[in-house]
Amino acid sequence: MFNKVLKKIGTVFGQLPDNRGKSNRTTYRVKDAVLSAFSVFFMQSASFLAHQRDMRRSKGRNNAQSLFGVHQVPSDGQIRNLLDPLEPEQLSECFWWAYEELKEAKALEQYAGIDGTLLCAMDGVTYFSSQAISCEKCNRQEHGETITYRHSVIAPVIVAPDNPQVVSLEPEFIRPQDGAEKQDCEQNAIKRWIERNANRFAPHSLTILTDDLHCHQPVIGLCEQHKLNFILVCLPTSHLTLYQEIALLDRIDAVQRVVHTFWNGRFHEVWTYRYVNSLPIRSGDDACKVNWCELTIVHKQTGELLYRIAFATNFLLSDQRVVSVVRCGRARWKAENESHNTLKNHGYHLTHNFGHGQQFLASFLLSLNLLAFLIHTILQLTDPLYQRVRAELGARTTFFDDIRTLTRYLFFDSWDHLLAFMAKQLELKASP
Repeated sequence: MFNKVLKKIGTVFGQLPDNRGKSNRTTYRVKDAVLSAFSVFFMQSASFLAHQRDMRRSKGRNNAQSLFGVHQVPSDGQIRNLLDPLEPEQLSECFWWAYEELKEAKALEQYAGIDGTLLCAMDGVTYFSSQAISCEKCNRQEHGETITYRHSVIAPVIVAPDNPQVVSLEPEFIRPQDGAEKQDCEQNAIKRWIERNANRFAPHSLTILTDDLHCHQPVIGLCEQHKLNFILVCLPTSHLTLYQEIALLDRIDAVQRVVHTFWNGRFHEVWTYRYVNSLPIRSGDDACKVNWCELTIVHKQTGELLYRIAFATNFLLSDQRVVSVVRCGRARWKAENESHNTLKNHGYHLTHNFGHGQQFLASFLLSLNLLAFLIHTILQLTDPLYQRVRAELGARTTFFDDIRTLTRYLFFDSWDHLLAFMAKQLELKASP
């Protein structure tokens, strides 16, 4: 599978523009620079290219060439210079090709949520922040006389309640927009993503999951317009009209309730679901109508409140469906736990400054990092040998420590050769 993926991304990388003048086009190709940067993220090794340059000098060949198709490895400075003018949107095709490949392989069937829809969690994350370094693509945040420059992105992922793997989709960058006087924000970025990509999905086959920040008329109306479902966190502090309606209905016992009791291994928990259909999200005759549900979890013996969450959704609620809707809505946190946390703290170094540049370098490198994360997910979902090696090694860190060490000292003529070598050393039996 990796060879198929590498062929596709190599084709896309090979079509990226070379912004140097013809007289300045020397030894290194843009494609080599992009593949080289991608290899660093894929191998989770900031030293990978340095080690491969050393191997080339000593052995006349290296793993950057054999595993990733790099003709010649540029220096780190040359890579940054070649990548800085490239817009991250030029990598869009890679993300959507990967999505279609997973769909064709039926790997996305395990992500089916309520009514068989795919759950798309959308959350913003900052990947660069500085009070000294900036570019025209930075958002500015003023604190008195201090200015903080930031790069942030909406990084959508397909999630499922019981699946530890998330599938990255094309990101949407939060950055100053041409002709706009105000700073860009998460809500505008989410709206741009929906407007550009909603037609990639069959009507009502995708369910958007977000936090309370986006549970308002603009995003809800846009979802309705583009035939997307939604399950959005809905807090009382930001939806006064909605919760006033709920309070009035509660007085006349018009709020439906479903109660379940569970033993958590230490004590009994009481899970209470409440729901109401067809409420206005805000005041005004043109307000969108939503269905509201809430889950509270209390300690049965003490009555202590352990957890509370509420959602606004377009799914019609009933005693049976409210449980599924809440379960799917709570999967939104996988965007933080399984995506952002992994990218920040488990090898991808999301917030490390690999290079800021003056144009698009920071965001282009971020896209390559997300693409590397996505391709490892593809291999985990579709490649039996990759699955077996990962399962045998257990921790993610052990797997990446091993491939970093092996590729520093040994030459492999392909990714399949590397995995086969690891499987042999681990004495794994062949697949039946």
